[in-house]
Amino acid sequence: MAASKPVDPDSGSALPRWQLALLVGAPLALGIGAAYLWSRSRAKEKRSKGDGERKTPEGSASPVQGQHGATNPDSKSLEKDRAQAAKNRGNKYFKAGKYEQAIQCYTEAISLCPKEQKSDLSTFYQNRAAAFEQQSKWTEVVEDCSLAVEMNPRYVKALFRRAKAQERLDNKKECLEDVTAVCILEAFQNQQSMLLADKVLKQLGKEKAKEKYKSREPLMPSPQFIKSYFSSFTDDIISQPLQKGEKKDEDKDKEGESAEVTESSGYLKAKQYMEEENYDKIISECTKEIESKGRYSAEALLLRATFYLLIGNATAAQPDLDRVINMQDANVKLRANALIKRGSMYMQQQLPQLSTQDFNMAAEIDCRNADVYHHRGQLKILLDQVEEAVADFDECILLKPDSALAQAQKCFALYRQAYTGNNPSQVQTAMTGFEDVIKKFPKCAEGYALYAQALTDQQQFGKADEMYDKCIELEPDNATTYVHKGLLQLQWKQDLDLGLDLISRAIEIDNKCDFAYETMGTIEVQRGNLDKAIDMFNKAINLAKSEMEMAHLYSLCDAAYAQTEVARKYGLKPPTL
Repeated sequence: MAASKPVDPDSGSALPRWQLALLVGAPLALGIGAAYLWSRSRAKEKRSKGDGERKTPEGSASPVQGQHGATNPDSKSLEKDRAQAAKNRGNKYFKAGKYEQAIQCYTEAISLCPKEQKSDLSTFYQNRAAAFEQQSKWTEVVEDCSLAVEMNPRYVKALFRRAKAQERLDNKKECLEDVTAVCILEAFQNQQSMLLADKVLKQLGKEKAKEKYKSREPLMPSPQFIKSYFSSFTDDIISQPLQKGEKKDEDKDKEGESAEVTESSGYLKAKQYMEEENYDKIISECTKEIESKGRYSAEALLLRATFYLLIGNATAAQPDLDRVINMQDANVKLRANALIKRGSMYMQQQLPQLSTQDFNMAAEIDCRNADVYHHRGQLKILLDQVEEAVADFDECILLKPDSALAQAQKCFALYRQAYTGNNPSQVQTAMTGFEDVIKKFPKCAEGYALYAQALTDQQQFGKADEMYDKCIELEPDNATTYVHKGLLQLQWKQDLDLGLDLISRAIEIDNKCDFAYETMGTIEVQRGNLDKAIDMFNKAINLAKSEMEMAHLYSLCDAAYAQTEVARKYGLKPPTL
């Protein structure tokens, strides 16, 4: 799919990276990308040590800071003993599933316990909350856990139980704050709490993105992004340079034939504006062509839909794409291109079945169109169908032997398959394939960029850095390359200043590069600069090109904001860089 960000070998497409925003305690030697991949792969494993659900009551709470021992008088000691005895009876009832009797015993323990015995009291409240939880009395769970946490702010069981109850009450913000505190206290070692944080962040992100995306102002991407998008197509009529004349619909596939078009054609004007990089006027000119039912209505519909997609307005793009696809008498290249773009749109909307149907239909109606196989190959990578992706790239290369991009992405697909399959010999074969691609196509920046990602995985940092330098030499205005090179400096040399300088350079080159703002925000979280991180994430949110991408960015922003609240309420701050 056109103009997509490079895909990490283990991460798939645009998946939430909130763990990276939270995982500030991970050793920097892992690298920012590696820290994220580690947390994701761990989440996929079977539950391990420390991962069991916290259901049972307990005998004592976590130590309460600053609490002194019990007072000496015999009456206080007797009250404490009677409270403990009531709690022990409650535990027996709890284990027997007699939760109402357990609640009565815990209530008795609370009433008997001396008020200065904060550790014991917090335990009794937490145990009573556990019994209320078994009765699905979520409000009571929150109340008792809150009393427990008030006495012991670092009480993990009470915080996590309250987080689960807040989720049941649909108090997502409060749930997130509690589970964030738990993740920090547990040093991100318990997958149960990590998975709850992931779940809530995804829900919050989707809700906020759905609301924000409806009211967002359409924003034209940078010229560099637009050119990169169109460069991923080789059989796209609408992206071809403006000729002296345009061919009649019935003659589009015949070489050497052209018909002069009057200057009043809105489509021709739109094409002229494309060459001049005056992109803001293209949609309106295409609309003129369509409304006048001009000769190039089909082309104008496709071009308008393409720019609707570029500004993130899929709702407006789809009817135009649908019309082109259903024009049985239109040029087959136009219809196939519309199917590719609608299929890519569906994938962004997380509708892989519809996406696959569109790509398959494109292959049926225009089986000699290399773009179909190239973009379907990228779809297959995102769906973890690597063998099918390689087959599509091979078909694209057969049709367009000079397609450097397809050859580079085929190597990446093979590398991903070998890397995730832990097959060292196939990894080496894929790396050799990258060498062959950059020798055969020394001016293909994408080949160097994908090779650099693979080299970074293999911890061949020096050579990866050389590959990024080649990318910059070939495409000095490609902001994304500077971001990747900056991340490499962090992973390789732990050079925070150089990494940030390179990412700042990316923003100077393209102040609409959401990836740069997102990455900068993530690093600021790692540095403990949460307010600055939130500012960076908000800038990225305003530049998001799809609702799904916006949801992911909101997850990062909410993760950072939750940390600020946890720091304010409980004084909990993870280690920083």
